[in-house]
Amino acid sequence: MKVVLFCGGLGTRLREYTGEIPKPMVKIGPRPILWHLMKYYAHFGHKDFVLCLGYKAEVIKQFFLQYEEWISNDFTLVEGGKEVRLENSDIADWNITFVDTGLHANIGQRLMAARRYVAGEEMFLANYSDGLTDMHLPTMIEKLTGSDAVGSFLAVKPSQSFHLVGMEPDGHVQSIKPVRESDILINGGYFVFRSSLFDYMREGDELVEAPFARLMKERKLLAHRGERFWCMDTFKEQQELTDIYNSGSAPWEIWKSKPAAERR
Repeated sequence: MKVVLFCGGLGTRLREYTGEIPKPMVKIGPRPILWHLMKYYAHFGHKDFVLCLGYKAEVIKQFFLQYEEWISNDFTLVEGGKEVRLENSDIADWNITFVDTGLHANIGQRLMAARRYVAGEEMFLANYSDGLTDMHLPTMIEKLTGSDAVGSFLAVKPSQSFHLVGMEPDGHVQSIKPVRESDILINGGYFVFRSSLFDYMREGDELVEAPFARLMKERKLLAHRGERFWCMDTFKEQQELTDIYNSGSAPWEIWKSKPAAERR
């Protein structure tokens, strides 16, 4: 399936970095978040990408046009540096389409701008390009395929460290607990769509508002409850992901562990 990634937002919740680079290019280790996400999809065989660009699009274009394979691959230096022989490759079998979808477009508008690049596809994948997980993607795809629904998304517990407050009408506090200990679920991205999604979209729509409301009205929208690792959105979480990466046990790097068919 083709994978549409929304890469054009301003990334205000990561403003510590995004004054110079777009949010998907904030680094986790030596590579940007976007690369980690694309490696995740490629692990499951989805290697045809459509990048919806906007803010600082040139940074993303330059990253791939000047891609340095040696940073994340083993290589052999031949004859003291006359030749660099790569022992493996990251993106040799990837197809990447770069689409200018506007500086101020919302997610729905970006998807509509990229519609022609998924024309003819029965189904396609999409994501915000700023969240990482180790979810078994085929399970989510199979769930939608086996239903008459048009779309599905990953529903996860918030990763932020906020506290929920329960209070009485007069202001007396009843409870305070971490949001991750609650039953609250949020939209974590990782969309799976049938092409008929576009029948539910109108000019200017934000994706998860009006189109999803129309799908819900017809019982055509599914949520896949995520019970595994999911994280990324703020500066603090970027630091946490970097610490996890540096520990050598990043759970989202599933391409380094079990084959895709075995991991559930």
